[in-house]
Amino acid sequence: QVQLVESGGGLVQAGDSLRLSCAASTRTFSNYALGWFRQAPGKEREFVSGITWSGSNTYYADFVKGRFTISRDNAKNTAYLQMNSLKPEDTAVYYCAEDPEGDIVTTKYHYWGRGTQVTVSS
Repeated sequence: QVQLVESGGGLVQAGDSLRLSCAASTRTFSNYALGWFRQAPGKEREFVSGITWSGSNTYYADFVKGRFTISRDNAKNTAYLQMNSLKPEDTAVYYCAEDPEGDIVTTKYHYWGRGTQVTVSS
């Protein structure tokens, strides 16, 4: 079974940057597409960004385009989410997940991490 562990969250000020990491426990990491998601208090979990198994194609929600960059290093079984120009509305718990049910741009994934908190102060 795939286990995913997010790290890199924290408390930053508006305009700052953070890089989140998602480490997988299995060698089959490179077999799956991967997504990043977030959930703010009182809101539903939403898709942030996704990447194909090879890293050749990436996808972004409109609210992060131009600010966030997703990447992966299959040799290290790790994916990343570089977040620049952070805004207070980016405050949420961020999750990574693998193996989507169908399209990458969905919240229906089979394997999920436990999340890392990102808080952006104004």
